[in-house]
Amino acid sequence: MRDLILVLDFGGQYNQLIVRRVRDLGVYAEILPYDAPLDIIKSKSPKGIVLTGGPRVVTEPDAPAVSPDLLSMGIPILGICYGCQLISHMLGGSVVASSSREYGKAPLFVKTDNPLFHSVPEQTTCWMSHTYYVQDPPPNFHIIASTPTCPAASITDGQNFYGVQFHPEVVHTPDGNVIIKNFLHICGVAFDWKVDDFVGDTIKKIRERIGDKRVLMALSGGVDSSVAALMIHKAVGKQLTCVFVDNGLLRLGEADEVENFYRSAYDMNIVRVNASDRFLAKLAGVTEPEQKRKIIGEEFIRVFEEESDKIGETHFLAQGTIYPDIIESGGKHAAVIKSHHNVGGLPKNIAFKEIIEPLRELFKDEVRRAGMSMGMPEHMVYRQPFPGPGLAVRCLGEVTSEKLDILRRADAIFREEIATAGLDRDIWQYFAILPNLRSVGVMGDERTYFHTVALRAVTSLDAMTADWADIPFPVLKKVSNRIVNEAPQVNRVVYDITSKPPATIEWE
Repeated sequence: MRDLILVLDFGGQYNQLIVRRVRDLGVYAEILPYDAPLDIIKSKSPKGIVLTGGPRVVTEPDAPAVSPDLLSMGIPILGICYGCQLISHMLGGSVVASSSREYGKAPLFVKTDNPLFHSVPEQTTCWMSHTYYVQDPPPNFHIIASTPTCPAASITDGQNFYGVQFHPEVVHTPDGNVIIKNFLHICGVAFDWKVDDFVGDTIKKIRERIGDKRVLMALSGGVDSSVAALMIHKAVGKQLTCVFVDNGLLRLGEADEVENFYRSAYDMNIVRVNASDRFLAKLAGVTEPEQKRKIIGEEFIRVFEEESDKIGETHFLAQGTIYPDIIESGGKHAAVIKSHHNVGGLPKNIAFKEIIEPLRELFKDEVRRAGMSMGMPEHMVYRQPFPGPGLAVRCLGEVTSEKLDILRRADAIFREEIATAGLDRDIWQYFAILPNLRSVGVMGDERTYFHTVALRAVTSLDAMTADWADIPFPVLKKVSNRIVNEAPQVNRVVYDITSKPPATIEWE
């Protein structure tokens, strides 16, 4: 039985990153809701527990909390942000509102003789995101790190309890991985978990769960659904039928590319459904982003149900859902950022008896490693991420055939020039957006009133946080010139220089 770190989720948006960081360091981690029964927590025999951040205030009467018995388990516990405040509050310290919200990077001064900060410089940088903080640590606790505005940025009792007000799990805390690894050493874990282990274990579990039943895989051609499909195919072979829906919302030439690849590369049952007209009809007149996502999610399900009837009774619907989809669609205690069509966009009633999502606990980079471990070609594993609702969420306002044609051409130009410049592996994601915006221009000495195209490109490790990509000006100049000259009805190109947060990667 491998060593386990349990992450108890209080609803913060960075929480799944903690799991990812721990796994990246070679230790298996799972996430449970903060109110998971204590007997379930104990049955998993964790070597350590992390209490995450969250949006609530620990001093409120109904604030989320763990059982006091959890604090008596005698294993190391690390509280992050809300988790730090909760440890302090439950053990007799005081938590108060700060005079101003502390958000962003801050200088951090640490006591390097404490094992939590082993090999961390005495002065480093941390990422803060809070309005409350620990004013007085509990009895027998002492302060081991501070910032100019947060005196108790890290506290410990010197035995099992550690708290940090900042977020070591985000890339904006440069020594965050060192701090998390130090906590893992404190827990006494063996650093022996690999994604390859996850793949083997998951294939075995899929085989046991499916038995002799049939599975219909919602195949988009993206890396997530491709890895999930191959994993299920390895588990049950011809019991799997992959359905690829051309919904009219794909990129230029993508439908043919996806179909041709899967038919030639893998011995899978592939069904292509041409459903452009029905999707566009359902989206006619719709402008609200969440409504778009839910319409698309439901229509996908209806297509899959119809295809299931054609191939015979299908027990399972399989999807390429991954961790960020779950997070942004809103977990049990998290806010909804945007509903992903295969999570928050699913209709309440579906004909399939069960849904199987083999990747729902993995981040994008872990999915890619899983694909490589199964021998998938690199060009498929590192394919550009593409949202499930497709171009519908990159075409702001009402989705029409005319606007989609403009967007497809502009997007193809952008992606082509990024690849030509050799930047396609340096940038996490890059694409064009068609805002619901027209502006005045001059083309051929005549006034125009055409569309604006926005370009979006970001660098990221996991899609949970992202920085806008610093694309060289000559590349942007060439992209802009080509789009204005080659994409119809476009007279203006702009570049989005907003990071995530506060923005998301997609515009809708």
